[in-house]
This record gives sequence, structure tokens and C-alpha cells, in this order.
Amino acid sequence: MKKFSIKNFKLILAGAAMIGVVSSCEVTELIPANLIPDSEAFGTAARIESAVLGVYESAQRGFYNGSVVNGRGYPFGAANVEQGDMRGEDMYNDQAFYEITYTNGYNPQTANNNGMWISLYRMINRVNIVLENLDPAVENGVLTSEQANSYRGEMLFLRALAHHELLVHFARPYSDDPSSAGVPYRTFAINDVPKVPEGEAVGRGTVGEDYTQLLADLDAAAVAFGSGAGDVSRASYGSVIALKTRVLLHMERWADVVAEFDKIKGLYSVTANPALPFRGGSSSDNIFSFINSEGSNGTVNGALPAMYGNPADGGRGLVKVSPIIWRADFWHPEDSRRTELTSRNATGIYTAKYIDPVTRTDPNVILRFSEVVLNAAEANAQLGNLDAAVALLNSVRDRALPESVPSYTATGLGGQSGLLTAIYNERRIEFLAEGRRWPDIHRLSGAGIMDGIPPKAASRSINNIDFYTTDRAITFDHSLEYSSNLFVWPIPLVEIQTNSSAPIEQNPGY
Repeated sequence: MKKFSIKNFKLILAGAAMIGVVSSCEVTELIPANLIPDSEAFGTAARIESAVLGVYESAQRGFYNGSVVNGRGYPFGAANVEQGDMRGEDMYNDQAFYEITYTNGYNPQTANNNGMWISLYRMINRVNIVLENLDPAVENGVLTSEQANSYRGEMLFLRALAHHELLVHFARPYSDDPSSAGVPYRTFAINDVPKVPEGEAVGRGTVGEDYTQLLADLDAAAVAFGSGAGDVSRASYGSVIALKTRVLLHMERWADVVAEFDKIKGLYSVTANPALPFRGGSSSDNIFSFINSEGSNGTVNGALPAMYGNPADGGRGLVKVSPIIWRADFWHPEDSRRTELTSRNATGIYTAKYIDPVTRTDPNVILRFSEVVLNAAEANAQLGNLDAAVALLNSVRDRALPESVPSYTATGLGGQSGLLTAIYNERRIEFLAEGRRWPDIHRLSGAGIMDGIPPKAASRSINNIDFYTTDRAITFDHSLEYSSNLFVWPIPLVEIQTNSSAPIEQNPGY
């Protein structure tokens, strides 16, 4: 981390982050990892490919609760979705499993925030190990410059993705105060014990500094890739630009969001069938996904189809769609996303975006073109380009509605303010059960548009389909004002206590 203790360094060793313990796991096949001696880890093109795929593996199933074995999909196999949803109000906690996150009950020793922190920095260190070995591989004739640039683009994209996930959980929003405390942004590898003090010395910096480095990583990745959409399971130019629109949206750099959207609007399109991006393989809307397989996934205790799946279809049903979003007046009753992407039983309604609770092979879709479109819609609305904004909004909304339902118009929505509200609401519908609600709460609260986490349906209180199909009263609880210290997660206690030379500061209130 930006401070790596000897203890955490040993965790990285155990987690196969060192050059001498490079995974050969094919992310597209996700077969078991092999060990490669230190002196040979980057000695051939095949082994470098294995090292790169090992980074994807650490992102898809990393560290949780003291182990790299019972990964539960940390950070990006499933956990980013589940934790992001449980911090918001539109997905509902039905069991004790996600109670801590749903009720804002975390502390510096709870497993969910600790697992996210450690698994993300473990992943980042593996990224940096690969990055530092690419130029020597070219000099030694092991890789061509073109091959090295492709790997460089992938690693820089993954480093930016990981640090942004850290920022939305462990730091205040850029939209509030870029000078507030950020997270340690690690740009060098800790691959030997003598380097640990150097890692420990890296401080938190500011949110603004972190975002500057995020953009620098993404810009360098775009240059390394050059162009193209690429394979959905591997980072590409398209995924770099898509992530850049997300980052710039958090920074409220509206014109830049539109400019980045223009670079890739010809590479992708919103699918007519809203379910298609979640059914495996590639689609015109699926820009980048982490792949799960029967042999490597978040397990029955973490995988998306297990946690979110309707028990009537073989899932565990620990998380439902909340009746709050289901009964919202802005979600049209004829919207096909109600039928194509949900499932119900006598106790409630569940998402049907993830449908394989047996082998748990559903991919975790990280970036979709629908998000990029709505990012551009919001940016255009903020710039006063209302016609462009409403056209982009309708391109997402209308494909899920019958022709009898009229499209939105800027005038009908009441101008800029109403149009922005419609875009925010559309994001809640389109990205339901994808973990995107929390990042929106985070940035919009920083901007003063929201005031923290809205009231949720009280945990474990929704036990009948009537809560969705009638006006049965919902018990509300678990709201959290933006001013609360609980709005940002605490830095793990172990991260602070085991740093012997330069421990980073804890977030206020913990």
C-alpha cells in the first residue's frame, strides 16, 4: 500500500504478488496457478503473459479475511458490486451477510473494508511488478515494443481502476474538496524486503493528486494501446477511454467527458436487449468485464449469482431489489428491464442479471457503453447542451420501453434541472445490481446534490411480495448524512499498526 509493512509484505508473498510467484492462471480459462522461479519469471514471452494474467486473477479473486483462498470475489470478481450496492438504497439486504455494510456498521477491523483495501493494493503491487519488467524484456529481446505497449496499457488501466475504487470508498469526493486526504497511490513495486520502508514512506497525498495520477495513468495507457475496442475480458483502448469518462465525471470536467465520449462512440452501441451484456461473451455494450468460471469465482459465499440469485432459481437470495426503486414513480411499469432483468418469488424481487448460481460463471461487467452514454448525457446537460443530453438519455431509456411510451424532451422534463434528475434516475435503473449506486451517491453528495445515503428499507424487514406490488408501508432506516465520518470507510487498523516507519493517518472519527 502506500505504506507496506513487513506483515503486509508477507501477505503479498503468500498471495503470489512477487516475481518468483507469478500466476499462470489464464483469466479466460482460469486454470490453477503455477510457480515460476524468480530468475525466470520474466524470461520468456509466455511467462510474461502468465504474469499479466496473474494480475487479472488477483483482481478477479483476491484477498479476504486473512486469506487469498476464500477470496469471495475481492476486489473485482464480485465484491465491488456487492459492497457498492449495499452502501446504497436500491438493492436490499435480506440476511446478516451484508448487514455491516448495509447499516453503516463498519470499523477499522471489519472484514469487508479491510478485504477491499488489502486486495486492491495486492493487485496494484502485481501491476507494478509487471510494469517494471516490460522495458527490460524488450531490451533482452523477449518482447517486441508492440507487445510491451499492449501489456503496459493493460497494467496502467488496471492500476487506475484499482485506485479509483479505493478513492470512492476510503476518501471524500473530488467534487467536494480535492485537497482532502486521498489514498496512497503506488506507482512502484515492492518485490524485495529492502523496498518495504520505501513503500511505507508513501503518504496518502490529496484526492486531487490521486486524480491527477489517475488521468496520467489512463493517458499513458491510451497512448500505449493506440486505438480499438479489444477483447471484453482484457483491457483495451476502449476500456481506457470509458474509465476516463467515469473519472472525469467525478471531477466535474464536463467538456472533457464529452470529448472522451466522442473518441469511442463509434466503437460500441447500446444493445436493444438490456440483458445481452450480462450473458457472457462480447456484446456491443460490454466494454470490459472480469471473467468468472466454474473453477475460479467468488464461491457460494461471494459470487454474484449466489448472493443475488432468486432462491427459487437456485440462488441464495441474500440481496434483493429494494421496493424503494421498484415502486419509484420514475421507473415506467412497461420498462422491459422489469421483466427481462428481474425474477420474483413470494418474498420479493431479485435481479436476473446473474443467472448461473450452480457454476457461478457470470462475468462481472465493469464498464458498459450505456454508462459512457449516460456520462456524456450528464456532462452535456451540465454544459447546457440539453438537446444532445436528452437524445443520449433516450438512447438508453427508449430501447427498454414500447413505442407507445413517448421519449423524454428537455422541455417536458422542465429544463436543465429536470433533465439532470432524469439522468440520475436512469442511472439507478440501468445500473441496478451493478454496484454503481454508491459511486453516484459519493460524487453527488460531494457536489451538494445529495446529502449522503438516503433512507433504506430496514434490513431484513422485506419478507413479502406485497412490499413491491402494493402500497404496503416500508420501514425506513440506515440513512447517513454526508457529514458523518461513516460516509468514508476507515483505513484498516492493521495497515496503520504494522507500519513501523511512517504510518498513514486514519480517516477522522475512527
